[in-house]
Amino acid sequence: MHMEQKADCSPTRTEMKVRMKDLSLLLLMCAAVSNALPVHPEKDNKEDDSKLVQDYLNKFYAVEPDPDQLGWKINAESTAEKLQKMQQFFGLKVTGKPDTETLEMMKKPRCGVPDVGLYGVTLPGWKKKNLTYRIVNYTPDMSKEDVDKAIQKAFKVWSTVTPLVFTRIHEGIADIMIAFGTKVHGRCPRYFDGPLGVLAHAFPPGNGFGGDVHFDEDEDWTTGSAGFNLFLVAAHEFGHALGLSHSNDQRALMFPNYAYISPSEFPLSPDDISGIQSIYGSPPNAPGKRPANPTPPKTCGSQVSFDAVTTLRREIIFLKGR
Repeated sequence: MHMEQKADCSPTRTEMKVRMKDLSLLLLMCAAVSNALPVHPEKDNKEDDSKLVQDYLNKFYAVEPDPDQLGWKINAESTAEKLQKMQQFFGLKVTGKPDTETLEMMKKPRCGVPDVGLYGVTLPGWKKKNLTYRIVNYTPDMSKEDVDKAIQKAFKVWSTVTPLVFTRIHEGIADIMIAFGTKVHGRCPRYFDGPLGVLAHAFPPGNGFGGDVHFDEDEDWTTGSAGFNLFLVAAHEFGHALGLSHSNDQRALMFPNYAYISPSEFPLSPDDISGIQSIYGSPPNAPGKRPANPTPPKTCGSQVSFDAVTTLRREIIFLKGR
């Protein structure tokens, strides 16, 4: 009697190797995915916030004006002390801790000049009234004509309220050299950080980099409200190039954080004007600068007569028709 043999469904040795290889590959993939995902997202967020705080304070609150040199020097304040100074400057609750409000303020696009000194401690200004400027290169975001107009208009903001005169030159070394660059650019001791963050920086009046203004080419420069308005940022940076520090008045052009306003509006606040005029004075023939000559009083004339004259409490009284 013929018996059918049962089919042998057990895997062969080769099949076992293939399955083990597939299993090993699957385990490796699972391990890679698990490693890619943060195990403690809150811990990672805290580390990011800590880095943001340290970078921000190192850029804007780790230096102070150096009275012996035209520039800055490192101060020795603790992180909590620098945070308190930053919070006080921006009108935040002074806690010395990186709370949510403080972190949000640190994330806003701004100028790269440190937040030290107010208008009471202005930097030395230029010792002359006629200043030259040169546009070294251009951003591809705007036409050259639009860049030229934005720069010229930004200088006019300051010449309107001072006796300063700005003249453009096309070659050679100008008092104020204007350039666009990214990250580490040229020999500049300061650097940019990519999109957002620091938009531009400037140097106070002086030799070398003194008066120079640099714009971050990684930003989107425009003539309107989209991206960053070149005219507004340039007007702010030119304030530094003329010797102004940052203002803690949020209405001031010299407030460190970027805020868009219509270019048709005059961007200077009373705080900006008093600051720049404390260095350079008012423009010539400014309205109200010289009082008008007083109008002489009308005389009585030789035909006037009185019926009587008397005195009362040391006053002379003239009587007529009584």
